[in-house]
Amino acid sequence: MEKVRRYEKIDFLGEGQFATVYKAKDVETNKIVAVKKIKVGSRAEAKDGINRTALREIKLLQELKHDNIIGLLEGVLKIGDFGLAKFFGSPNRINTHQVVTRWYRAPELLYGARLYGTAIDMWAVGCILAELLLRVPFLPGESDLDQLTRIFQTLGTPTEETWPGMTELPDFIQFKPFPGTPLKHIFTAAGDDLLDLIASFLNVNPLERCTCDQALQMPYFSNKPAPTPGSKLPLPTTIKRQREERPSLKRKLLESIEGASLAKRLQF
Repeated sequence: MEKVRRYEKIDFLGEGQFATVYKAKDVETNKIVAVKKIKVGSRAEAKDGINRTALREIKLLQELKHDNIIGLLEGVLKIGDFGLAKFFGSPNRINTHQVVTRWYRAPELLYGARLYGTAIDMWAVGCILAELLLRVPFLPGESDLDQLTRIFQTLGTPTEETWPGMTELPDFIQFKPFPGTPLKHIFTAAGDDLLDLIASFLNVNPLERCTCDQALQMPYFSNKPAPTPGSKLPLPTTIKRQREERPSLKRKLLESIEGASLAKRLQF
């Protein structure tokens, strides 16, 4: 209870299947923090006092989407939400296909695939990159069927030749042949190298989707200008204001000590 009282709730930030997140203040340090309130699951899951899925969050990433990327100071990014994470082992392991927020869900999952790998995360990376460019979600489907429709309308309908094994997936249904839209007509501000990168992430065939290592070797990441060093990135307004206020607080403290025999209360 002592640790619970340390944080003062300020505002509601969001809610997922397994937890609710609040904006709060650490009353000991006055820092603004995010507090995650874990939802209690079944008795079997919470028999040790906390869901095992919550404990796994410190180890493995479960889903990658825009809301789960946290920007920190000095240009550092952290990823969060490891609620359904499991150890990645043999490619023959049977998994559930009901994972990943729909808008960022790869087509093989929407077709009910139980055998899949890290290619589903690379699809999510492509959706996030597209969202950063468009400033709106790229493929905001309202149902699994609508999600597949949006994917194929945008990228073109795959065939058994372009995606071998597609017709054997558990939930496969045939779509009419959409031609797709050239990515350069969607991301009009993107150069050729960036368009190639997006296309490599958003390949509907998971076996041809690029890996992280392959993506980092693509021309886009070696183009000039180089990324801005973290120390030179613009700070969020609130952090910048806090840093600017620090010298003035020190001056007030010195004035209170030197200007009177009795200490004055700091004026914030």
